[in-house]
Amino acid sequence: MTNIIAADIGGTNARFARASLDDHGVPTLGTVRKYKVADYASLQSCWHAFAQDEAKDSAGDLPDAASIAFATAIGRDVIKLTNSSWVIHTKTLAADLGVRTVRLVNDFEAVAHAVSRLPPENLPLLFGEDRPFPTDGGVTILGPGTGLGVAMIAYDQGHPHVIATEGGHLDFAPLDQLEEKILAYLRDKFLRVSTERIVSGPGLNYIYKAMATIGHDRVMLMEDPELWQAALEGTDPFARAALERFCLCYGSVAGDLALAHGPHGVVLAGGLTQRMRDFLPHSGFHTRFKAKGRFESLMAGVPIRMAIHDEIGLFGAAAAFREK
Repeated sequence: MTNIIAADIGGTNARFARASLDDHGVPTLGTVRKYKVADYASLQSCWHAFAQDEAKDSAGDLPDAASIAFATAIGRDVIKLTNSSWVIHTKTLAADLGVRTVRLVNDFEAVAHAVSRLPPENLPLLFGEDRPFPTDGGVTILGPGTGLGVAMIAYDQGHPHVIATEGGHLDFAPLDQLEEKILAYLRDKFLRVSTERIVSGPGLNYIYKAMATIGHDRVMLMEDPELWQAALEGTDPFARAALERFCLCYGSVAGDLALAHGPHGVVLAGGLTQRMRDFLPHSGFHTRFKAKGRFESLMAGVPIRMAIHDEIGLFGAAAAFREK
C-alpha cells in the first residue's frame, strides 16, 4: 500500500483526505475534510488548517507525498487558479507543504482518472447504447461546477490514457433565437462568452437573469445555491424554465465535445450533475446532444453515463498519483 494525501482544490472548496493506494492504484479514502477557499489566503494556509485538524484527531504524522488536483491548467511554474485568488509556485510547493513528493493534476484530469477506475455500478447509463468503453478511441468526461470541467480518456488497446483539456473555455455557440439573445446579454457583461459562462453552477443564474431581462419578467433574485434548489425542486417555475434551458445547452456542449474527441462515449461527472440525475433524462439534454446534422444517427447511440461518487475529485487525484 502507498499512503498519500489527496487534495481537490476547486474555485469554491478545497478538500483533503489521507488515501491508500493498492497494487492496482485503486484508492481508499480516509476522512474527508472540506474548507472554503475564500477563507484562506493560500494553499499553504489551508493545508496547515488540514494538518492541525488531523493532529486534533490524533491521526498521526501526515504522509510525505501528496497528489493535488487544481481547477486550472497545469504545467507552468506559477499556477493561478481560474476561479479563485490562490497562486501556486510549483517548484517550491513540496517544500512549502512539507512533503517529499507532490503530484499535480488538472481537476477534471483527476475525474477522468477516477472514471477509468470506477466499477460499472458507479457508471450508470443515462442515454444511448449500453456498451463498454472502447478498446481504441476517446471518451469525453465533463461536468459543471464552479466552471465547466472537461477531460478525455484515450483508450489504446484497452489501456486508458488520461488527457487534460480546457474544453470548458471554448466559445459558446447559440442554437436558437433565445440563446442568441442570452449570448448578447452576456456579451454586455464579459469581453468573451465561453461555454462555462452558461454550463456551470453560476451559469444557471446568468440564464435565469438573461431570460427575465429578455422577456421583461419580474423574478426573485436568488443566490446560486437557492436558485439551484428552487429549479430542481420545481418550486419556482421561472427557475425551472432556466434549468431546462441549461440542460439544452449542456447537451449541445457535450455533443460538440464528443464529436471533437471521437464519439465513443461520454461520462457526466460532478456534484451538480449528480443532483440532476432524475431531471436530465426528462430534459432536452439528449435531443440537443444528438442534434448534429449528418451525424445524428451516430450520436444517438453514443453511451452517456453518469459518474457516481461522493468524492470523485479526491478519488481521482489519489488515483493519478502513480501515473506518469
